[in-house]
Amino acid sequence: MAKVDLFGGPDAGHHRRMKHHLLAALLTVLPSGAPLLAARADNPQTLEDAWWTGPMLAPSAGTLPQGHFLVEPYLYDAREPHGSSYGSLTYINYGLSDRLTIGLTPTGADSRPDEGPASSGPRLGDTQLLAQYRLTLFDQESSIPTLSAVVRETFPTGKYDQLGTRPSNGMGGGAYTTAVGIYGQSYFWLGTGRILRTRLDVLESVSNSVPVSGVSVYGTSQGFVGSAAPGSAFYADLAFEYSVTREWVLAMDFTYGTNGVTKVTGTLADGTPADARLGSSRPLGFAPGIEYNWRDDIGVLVAARFIPAGRNVSPSITPAIALNMVF
Repeated sequence: MAKVDLFGGPDAGHHRRMKHHLLAALLTVLPSGAPLLAARADNPQTLEDAWWTGPMLAPSAGTLPQGHFLVEPYLYDAREPHGSSYGSLTYINYGLSDRLTIGLTPTGADSRPDEGPASSGPRLGDTQLLAQYRLTLFDQESSIPTLSAVVRETFPTGKYDQLGTRPSNGMGGGAYTTAVGIYGQSYFWLGTGRILRTRLDVLESVSNSVPVSGVSVYGTSQGFVGSAAPGSAFYADLAFEYSVTREWVLAMDFTYGTNGVTKVTGTLADGTPADARLGSSRPLGFAPGIEYNWRDDIGVLVAARFIPAGRNVSPSITPAIALNMVF
């Protein structure tokens, strides 16, 4: 499950420094896998003997071989203090060439707040399109990691305004969002001889201003007419996977994001001008998981994402299960 958060507003200087630190980590930590080979056991695990499904949140920096598909459906239950959302998303990626992968990720959910009516059944959320170009490929001898440049576009296919008496029907943001970033992946041989696979993904995103009418996901009420301008976003994910056996893997994601101020302007039902600011936030999260792989091209992941409470951040727990298939 891939999520994107933000960058800008009154804390922009802090966000830029954090971004530079994370990019430096991408260029200095990931390439250091090969020196650990000196500390490996007498019979180290080979890459061919390690099967992976992938952690819950960090996508792979690797691209698919030309003509091959990756399909990975997720089912999840996002639980917050005031309700829960049962949902799904499916990564559908295709290797257009050995270096270029394109993808589609449809989403959907059924929201059930503790107060007020639930959504009127499962509904379509926003949809993402992906283009990922591989820049380098991991080399065990030279310490070069796999690095890919990524462009991801979110299309507002989910309902976000004119929600009437069912605010829980809001499943999207209404905005076209463009995210660009770098995905990195490398391998470390530990003293046990087993492999630790690492990923570090960083993304920045910007969204267009969207028209808003009536009850919406931006907290507007019946009769409101105006617009919402979502802030920019920054997101980073550092993930680890430890190959316990060829089939079994322990996984962990650590995430950091910054969400900029969203501006909502317009007029209320009685004609009164409205000008609101939805505050910025810096969500942190982690997601432990267990992978089981029947073969090198099919496996299952069971994991849960935890987000503690923070400034303008509600605490949440999101257990999920995913099936990863390459063919």
